[in-house]
Amino acid sequence: MKNIGIVSYNINCNFTNYGSALQSWALSQMIDRIGETLGIQSKLIDYCPKVLEDSDCLNPMRKMWDTDLEARRQVEMMMPAIRENYQKFETFYTNHFRRTKRKYTDGNFDEVVKDEDISGFVCGSDTIFCINEFKGFVEGYYANFDCMRGKSVSYAASFGDPTFTEQDYLTLNERLKNFKALGIRENNMLPYVKEHVDVRTERTIDPTLLAEASLYDTIIAEPQMQDKYLLLYSRRYNKKMEQYAEQLAKQKGVKIVEISIRATNAEKGHVMRYDAGVEEFLSLVKHAECVVTNSFHGVIFAVQMRRPFYCFSREQGDTKIGEVLDLFGLNNRMMVHGTENVPADIDYDDVHHRIDEVRKPAEDYLRYALSLFV
Repeated sequence: MKNIGIVSYNINCNFTNYGSALQSWALSQMIDRIGETLGIQSKLIDYCPKVLEDSDCLNPMRKMWDTDLEARRQVEMMMPAIRENYQKFETFYTNHFRRTKRKYTDGNFDEVVKDEDISGFVCGSDTIFCINEFKGFVEGYYANFDCMRGKSVSYAASFGDPTFTEQDYLTLNERLKNFKALGIRENNMLPYVKEHVDVRTERTIDPTLLAEASLYDTIIAEPQMQDKYLLLYSRRYNKKMEQYAEQLAKQKGVKIVEISIRATNAEKGHVMRYDAGVEEFLSLVKHAECVVTNSFHGVIFAVQMRRPFYCFSREQGDTKIGEVLDLFGLNNRMMVHGTENVPADIDYDDVHHRIDEVRKPAEDYLRYALSLFV
């Protein structure tokens, strides 16, 4: 079997991220499924680019976006849960992937081909093409190492909310030449990419949607709560979202289970679960009465598990959240103030029909991309 390396934002980060872990896992599962007839299997590259070298999940305050004293205090109080969460993520990456035996950096990445017998690379998914988030073009994400040029494809790579200078566009044009096929997650940059490359380029859905919902049942944890609850999953603190969740939980007569670093919310009776591992996160979504979130993957897994959800706008996330809500036909569920009139019911038969319609061409693209390595 040929080993195809997955290169993405996952293991090395400042805070662990359920979406990053699950998009990599779903992509690995789909590569293995499609690759079975091609003699191909996936291998997760433990890649730490230069921009992330000083990130540390066990000491996240050094590179926090929020630099105010209150945010730092909340993180300090949450450190026991952060440590437990980190260990669970490490176990997930070790037990549920073929993972490289060591970490690779911008200084030694070319050694991975010999070390791990890698025949090609799939870059994606996540916002690996977002130069704002990573302060420039990350070499591995753009397949810009000698061993990757001409031996890489992308799947559902995202540009996030990009702002390019004229020089950035020139650099981008050169980096795109490294790929034999390009799968792009959002529409915002798709016309530009198609205009500047001569390889197959398509919009492809996030790997967490490419995988059918039943696949997650193979790793999901047992129910985490006996009482009924609302799941509040916050990737960035939003007071209006928190107040909305508390009001909604009161109306429904249920508890709040919260995944965030807002440690003091335990004093209000919230069941704080930042300690939850990937498998426990899936369970918390699946068994919730409803989900309130400002997370892209929080929305996706609420949809995959057919749970009622309410989505709040988030800085540096609105483009990707807006596009996936459009895909679901649910753009009326995005809120800013918490006073918007959001329908109570979701026609999940219609939503999953929409997903099925885009899943097939995305799978066809991935099959084509993998065939280039045969």
